[in-house]
Amino acid sequence: MLKGISSLISPELLKILMEMGHSDEIVLADGNFPAASHAQRLVRADGHGAPELLDAILRLFPLDQYVDKPVALMQVMPGDPVETPIWNTYGEIIEARTGLAAPFEEVERFAFYERAKKAYAIVATGESALYANLILKKGVIAE
Repeated sequence: MLKGISSLISPELLKILMEMGHSDEIVLADGNFPAASHAQRLVRADGHGAPELLDAILRLFPLDQYVDKPVALMQVMPGDPVETPIWNTYGEIIEARTGLAAPFEEVERFAFYERAKKAYAIVATGESALYANLILKKGVIAE
């Protein structure tokens, strides 16, 4: 345990966050995402929800300030009537931690999968909400 680091951040996840450089991407995957088959580096966080992990990560991790949309969401498939209230939760967390009010781009499902395969790491969460996957693009720490 360390002071100032959430217990949601495992030693393995902390190491990955430290290794990542500017513009590297990390995926927070919901429980339905094919994380193991898509990941270059896989971190298991099965017992945790994505919003809680997002909040813990953003306490340590800057989003890329040189792009318009440093966070990507998996777009709802056309014709799928599912609602995505978790996106509002993500927006509130991101705005509180970074000041960004509109950080999201929506990426078509299969394009999202291809982008996830190239991500530095995928965190497999226990999130049960549908379309709860997101990709974070790391920024620069200027301090």
